[in-house]
Amino acid sequence: MSNLLKRYDFVLLFDVQDGNPNGDPDAGNLPRIDAETGMGLVTDVCLKRKVRNYVQMSGQDIFVKEKAVLNTLIGEAYQQAEVKSKEKREKTEAARNWMCSKYYDIRSFGAVMSTGENAGQVRGPVQMTFARSVEPIVALEHSITRMAVATEAEAEKQSGDNRTMGRKYTVPYGLYLSHGFISAHLANQTGFSEEDLKLFWEALQNMFEHDRSAARGMMSTRGLYVFEHSTALGNAPAHKLFERIKVERNPESDGTARSFDDYVVTVDDSGLEGVTLHNMLG
Repeated sequence: MSNLLKRYDFVLLFDVQDGNPNGDPDAGNLPRIDAETGMGLVTDVCLKRKVRNYVQMSGQDIFVKEKAVLNTLIGEAYQQAEVKSKEKREKTEAARNWMCSKYYDIRSFGAVMSTGENAGQVRGPVQMTFARSVEPIVALEHSITRMAVATEAEAEKQSGDNRTMGRKYTVPYGLYLSHGFISAHLANQTGFSEEDLKLFWEALQNMFEHDRSAARGMMSTRGLYVFEHSTALGNAPAHKLFERIKVERNPESDGTARSFDDYVVTVDDSGLEGVTLHNMLG
């Protein structure tokens, strides 16, 4: 496995059409929204979940998986020969290293592993921000009907009509932007490698292709812009690099945005010193 020697910063663009990109369980599963600005939000946890799912499908093992009992997985680390053989004071570090080597998401995103047998804490080299929509979104509420009921009592109450009413929330269209950061120094602490990085870029480009559901509508990655520094410490502040990616309304757009064609993405790669800009989607 090749060590990561450079810092990376990146911008991820994705959109949703007639779907709910990230429902808020504290608000009846309505699409998340900034109450002051009306901008749509998608949490970093949501995006990392999609990356995890793609990575797992690719054959890599992950720690935070569906229905996992995390303390049981941490306990497994203490059963490994290379951990058992350590002195008591060294076991935590050995267990931590074993967990990093086994689980892609630990060496990428980090984890707290002191909830049972103590395998320490890992600060992951890969971090992402909440995604925020480029313009305010509108959350629509739809009534839906199921031509069946769940119990005999419901059927009797409806005299055999057997219909169940429900609600569904969608965003007609929203273009979202998220920022990300990858630290070479933290990568070398967790074992996050060049091969892991390649899989991460692949996941960001393809994760929505394997996350289809009626609730999410049509979601697609629309842009992945990666700033590769020439050193581990980096050659420019991340916020200055992010300002080089601008998303604006297409002057030919007529009225309300309903597709990616209603926007124009401009990329300024001039005058970069010690930083290479990669457009991963071409």
